[in-house]
This record gives sequence, C-alpha cells and structure tokens, in this order.
Amino acid sequence: MCADDRLIAEIRQALHSAADPEQAPGMQAYMKSAMPYLGVRVPQVRAIVRAAARERPPSAIGALRATTLMLWHGAAHREERYAATALTDVVAARRLRAPELITLYEELIVSGAWWDHVDELSRRVGELLLAFPVEIRPIVSAWQRSTDHWLRRASIICQLGASEHTDIELLTAAILASAPEGDFFLRKGIGWALRDYARTDPQWVRAFVEEHAGQLSPLSRREALKRIN
Repeated sequence: MCADDRLIAEIRQALHSAADPEQAPGMQAYMKSAMPYLGVRVPQVRAIVRAAARERPPSAIGALRATTLMLWHGAAHREERYAATALTDVVAARRLRAPELITLYEELIVSGAWWDHVDELSRRVGELLLAFPVEIRPIVSAWQRSTDHWLRRASIICQLGASEHTDIELLTAAILASAPEGDFFLRKGIGWALRDYARTDPQWVRAFVEEHAGQLSPLSRREALKRIN
C-alpha cells in the first residue's frame, strides 16, 4: 500500500513552521546527533502529528507502515523521525494495532540506533506484547540475544509500566542475557527495568539483585535498588 504523501508533506510543513533555529544546535549537541534539528520540542512534534492525522488518519496497516517508513527514511531533520514514531501512536493508528507492526518497530529500532528513538519505540513494542503475547513474546525473546544491542535494550525495557502484567520470565531472561555486556545503555536499561518493577514487587527485585549480584554491574544494581533503599 502507498504512503500518504500529503500527510507527510503537511507534517513536514508544520514542523518547519514551528522551527526554532536558536534551539536547534543545542538539541543536536545534547543528542550527539549527526542529523540536524529544526528546534522543535518532542511534545510539539507529537501535537503536530496528532493534528495532521486527525485530518488524514491512516486507515489500514499497510498505509500506516508505508507512511511511517517514508517519513522516517526521508528525514532531513531528527524531528521528522520523532514525527514518524508519533504517527504510530495517534488514535487511528492505535485502532490498527496488530502483531505485524512488530517488524516496523524492529526496523525503526535498528536504523534509529540511539536511545531517544529506541526508548519510545520500546513502548510500542510493550503495547504489542501486552495485547498479543502469543505472537510477540517469541520475537522479543529472540531480541534478547541479538547482535544488535538496541534490540537487546528494547527487549529489556519494553515492559516498563506493565506492573502486575509484567512477564517476569521474559524480563529475567532479557536481563540475564545482557548482564555480562559492558554496554552502558544495556546496563542502564537493566537497572531501569528493575527499578520500574520494584514499584510493583520490591521484594522480588531485591531478591533478584541479591541472587544475581555477581552478574549485574554496579550501575544496574544501584539503579535497581533506588526505590527500595
């Protein structure tokens, strides 16, 4: 199915109209981004996308996928990629939520390859996992040992906010698969995931950290126990 060229053009035009050239260099430096910024904050990007999608809502998964990918891969500024991610969460897109969207999110995670993109996309993955566990669980499980560390991070943090619906077995496997890695974003992600689940079951988190103290990095242990200690 074809991308909605008009929707993409309207989003890009609105982003350029909202641009703040004075803010752009600092935003680019903070994110260590090779791609330049327009200087539009993420909340404003999301508002722009919501407004455009209300007028031209994606009506099928194929159109949503094609439009998202064209906006993403054709981006000249980082906010266009933020807009592509935001498009997958507008009201019309939520109505289209289905297991086959996992391949879209995987492509964006791998090509985005930085925490600002990956962390937001991990939320979309988590939503699919909760809604379609039979189809999505094996895919997230495979990501746990991927050679791509951003897919690994997504497998660790995709259950943030799931509280009592957290798949503990899946979370445990994701953490232990990446615990030996020296990558900062994996270690930070492990601590973040454990700290988040500590709001639901602090005793489990404390016991897990004690049991695996020799495998978890000091950073992961410290982050995990912040809410408990």
